[in-house]
Amino acid sequence: MLVFPNCKINLGLNVINKRLDGFHNLKTVFYPINWFDALEVIEDDCIKNGFNFSQSGLNINVPIENNLIYKSWQLINNKTKLPAIKVNLVKRIPLGAGLGGGSSNAAYFITLINSKFDLGLSSDEMCQLASQIGSDCAFFINNKPVFAEGKGDEFSSININLNRYFILLVFPGIYSNTKDAFDHLVYKTPTIELKTIIEKMPLDEWKNNLVNDFEQSVFLKYPKIKELKKLFYSEGAIYSSMSGSGSCVFGIFEQKPNLKSFEHYQSFLQKPNNALL
Repeated sequence: MLVFPNCKINLGLNVINKRLDGFHNLKTVFYPINWFDALEVIEDDCIKNGFNFSQSGLNINVPIENNLIYKSWQLINNKTKLPAIKVNLVKRIPLGAGLGGGSSNAAYFITLINSKFDLGLSSDEMCQLASQIGSDCAFFINNKPVFAEGKGDEFSSININLNRYFILLVFPGIYSNTKDAFDHLVYKTPTIELKTIIEKMPLDEWKNNLVNDFEQSVFLKYPKIKELKKLFYSEGAIYSSMSGSGSCVFGIFEQKPNLKSFEHYQSFLQKPNNALL
């Protein structure tokens, strides 16, 4: 059985404060993008420990115990003994980019296993499982734009649709460590609520109002990412921002952007009416 996990971008990201449990309270909008990995699960009785993982494409290079797909399998297998499986992942979504690729892999694995083995898990039950893997993981179960609060795991509906725009994602080849980004964060109180900006302001006013709080510290550490954002605006983007804690930068365009200007980077272009909604 084969599925294609997609990524997301953050439309704005305000980090409010640090919580007593060590996490942070934040506000953001998760928006799905159809840049895909490929994930295959094959039942295989010859696998002795019940789980075998192989990967191609971009290198993940993490121990199996830290692999989010493996963690998802452990959660499900501890509740319901699963048949032995072989998992193949083709990785195309870059890591350390703020795109949620690992969380998406885990969420799609949960939905795939639920369907393949007729586990009968509801959407809410799958979201509960996914939320134990990562704060944004549950988003990919339903895969629709949401306003996210709390740790990034409290979702509510948001009135946003970018289907008529070109959205270009560019990865500058820099791995941005989420913990480092939080450690160097400067907390700010937004003057306008993020959800109000998204729902009430025209897109051409986002540039001066919709902020990703991680940009200030990440741009200081990686000036190349700051320069990439400037390039987006010089190429006619209506709005551009770093996604999550970086390092991917995206731009929203009325017309198809000049891709030659970004040819030295790994990139993906989502065309109008080609959204995963």
